[in-house]
Amino acid sequence: MLAKRLIPCLLMSNGALLKTVKFKEATYVGDPVNIIRIFNQKEVDELMLLDIHATSKGTGIDYATLEKVLSECFMPVCYGGGVRGIEEMRRLYTMGIEKISLGAAAFEVPDLVKRASDEFGSQAVVVTLDVMSGGFFGRTSVRVRNAQDDTKMKPADAARRFEREGAGEILLYSVDRDGTWSGMDIDLIKEVAHAVSIPLIATGGAGKTEHIREAAKRGDASAVAIGSMAVFQGKDLGVLVKFPSRRDQEQLLQ
Repeated sequence: MLAKRLIPCLLMSNGALLKTVKFKEATYVGDPVNIIRIFNQKEVDELMLLDIHATSKGTGIDYATLEKVLSECFMPVCYGGGVRGIEEMRRLYTMGIEKISLGAAAFEVPDLVKRASDEFGSQAVVVTLDVMSGGFFGRTSVRVRNAQDDTKMKPADAARRFEREGAGEILLYSVDRDGTWSGMDIDLIKEVAHAVSIPLIATGGAGKTEHIREAAKRGDASAVAIGSMAVFQGKDLGVLVKFPSRRDQEQLLQ
């Protein structure tokens, strides 16, 4: 595996894969199992799968779809969405999930990140920070529940908090850049990456390979997760599942 990583980030809801723009305007992408099979063929090193409505709409964890995905998936999976407690995490790890990303629950369930890290190891616990500008007093802040609720916490402060509580990685998701193909928020990525010593995964806004390179090199992200670039031919074009070859990744990230 490369020192810096490139990860496909797939969004799931009600058993289907979707892609959003700024956490809205969801477009149907396809059946999760079929798309996972394509990523298997492309020998992807790891995969991120986020259920975008499990918490915000209260649908909960879609274990049935996850079981189908995991039965076909040849790479490690990080799952996020609807996870509220240790027992749910234990069930997911037992099913074969390698990492679990906590969002709203990290803020709302006392000591959940610490307890999860103590029980399962920090390497298995990721905290997602959905970041949006124009929040409390116009500040950039972390949102939860599909960016509907404002925690009023600055991204760097939140990252430091969850590092102290035992998170092994931070997923930094730019709501403002999501699905725009306009480039990643390099200043935000750099600020949060330099605030913690644990790995930072940056996502939101990548539309060309140069955007990935900038996030990894100028932003100092440990990993870059791509959504639209992995499932569409281009902006406003149809579905095409694709991913850079190992050689191309080396040129982008090293």
